[in-house]
Amino acid sequence: MVFRQRTNLWNNFWIYLILFTLVLFFILPMIWLVIAPFSSKASLAVKITLPSLNNFRELFKNKVAMLAFKNSFIISFSSTIIVTITSMLAAYALSRTNFKWRSTLLYALLLFSTVVTGIAAMVPLFVLNLRLGLIDSYLSVIFVFIGGFLPVSIFIIKDFFDAIPKDYEEAAIVAGSTPSQGFFRIILPLSQQGMVVIALYIFMNTWGDFLIPFILLRSVNKYPVSVAIYTFFTQEGLPLLGLLSAYSLLYSLPVIVLYIIINRKFGFGFHGGLKG
Repeated sequence: MVFRQRTNLWNNFWIYLILFTLVLFFILPMIWLVIAPFSSKASLAVKITLPSLNNFRELFKNKVAMLAFKNSFIISFSSTIIVTITSMLAAYALSRTNFKWRSTLLYALLLFSTVVTGIAAMVPLFVLNLRLGLIDSYLSVIFVFIGGFLPVSIFIIKDFFDAIPKDYEEAAIVAGSTPSQGFFRIILPLSQQGMVVIALYIFMNTWGDFLIPFILLRSVNKYPVSVAIYTFFTQEGLPLLGLLSAYSLLYSLPVIVLYIIINRKFGFGFHGGLKG
């Protein structure tokens, strides 16, 4: 009995040691991201030194780096708003109407959405934008994001609409409401969690995407943050760790703040169209 207890303790020790190592492996970069921007001599090691704001002062003097935040907000917010609204309308139509091959259409949309913004599709997407004269414009990036995220957004939001009984709308029509009034007064409030999920999903992905704006944009003044962050390197290819870490911290703040706000207001206990 004593031997078995010692064996269990020894096994638990190794399990906890492995778990601690894994947690440390993932948390160290986060600690570095918080400490390095305020270090006067930032390095790849996690070192606590006297705090300094020199990295941020130098960063704010970089007009291209600061302008990139404006570009990122334009691209991300435009893509998020357009996709959320259009996917909402399309998903409602697909949820409330029955027609042949509806399921096939939905799964085809979901399948093709994995290709539109993928690496394999970048060459035809570049050629298409080149022929349309959209290269080096915000529209080229926004249109690609819309085409990539719209199908999967329709697919997700449709599940929220499907979970809302049609009896609610029928009762509203009997009470004298028009179909559009029933949609805006009943369906949308009950499915607002789905809108939030989609909006957050799109914003996070467009905010952090590097490949598409890097290929379609040519002017440095139009680079979003995801591309401008790669300018903090010397001619020899060495990273300027102080500026890079400070810029990375600022880069991550909008998504973190947005997540905290949405989590406090809605939480993430989503179950179809109704919150459980």
